[in-house]
Amino acid sequence: MRRVFFSGFVCLVLLAVLLHAVPAFSQTSSFPALPVISINGGDGSDPGQVSMTLQILLLITVLSLAPAIALMATCFTRILVVLGFLRNAMGIQQLPPNQVIVTLALFLTLFIMRPVWERVYDDAYMPFQEGAIGTGQAIDKAMVPVRGFMLKHTRDEELSLMVSLSGSERPQDQSEISLLVLLPAFMLSELKTAFQMGVVIFLPFLVVDMIVSSILMAMGMIMLPPMLVSLPFKVLLFVLADGWDLVVMSLIRSFD
Repeated sequence: MRRVFFSGFVCLVLLAVLLHAVPAFSQTSSFPALPVISINGGDGSDPGQVSMTLQILLLITVLSLAPAIALMATCFTRILVVLGFLRNAMGIQQLPPNQVIVTLALFLTLFIMRPVWERVYDDAYMPFQEGAIGTGQAIDKAMVPVRGFMLKHTRDEELSLMVSLSGSERPQDQSEISLLVLLPAFMLSELKTAFQMGVVIFLPFLVVDMIVSSILMAMGMIMLPPMLVSLPFKVLLFVLADGWDLVVMSLIRSFD
């Protein structure tokens, strides 16, 4: 009892000393002032200064549009939907958490899209950084590999549907397809492929649920929830089959 009282007394003394020292430290210590950051092109007489200002503005614009770009022009949508199907098929609504699912989908997207980003960096960013091309040419060159990726993984049915719904003339070649038509067609194709993969993922877990339900009904355990009993068997089946490796490998190979 005395030891507990002494420990509590020491903690109170240390807390009082810290509370007394914090105001004194804040008064005596001097921190360097934060630098003032401003984006100003000046009078426009220095081309280098104007170019740096435009690069900063372009970077801020790209960062603000990064979530929309990740959803619409990459494989992020397919991966996230497939992982969501996997979690629902196993019957675990909270595991893995949403943060883990989104993070895994993001890094798989970076891995799959790496050849596209390398082409964008080599063909658009580096010449723009060296001053060989302008901003408009850099954007056009950056869109070439991105458009190629979307066209490669867009179904003809969805592309024809969006062209007909847009009311525009049928393009003669792929270069005439507008981004306003290509982006929704690509997302529809990604959703269709993701749902097809989700059905394949659901089937083995559905078989386990049906077997467990039949056994429980045969044993007369009607009041026992089948999902509660089948959950360990589904997790065991997924682990023994190296489920994560199979799902990730299937996702990556679906973009070959």
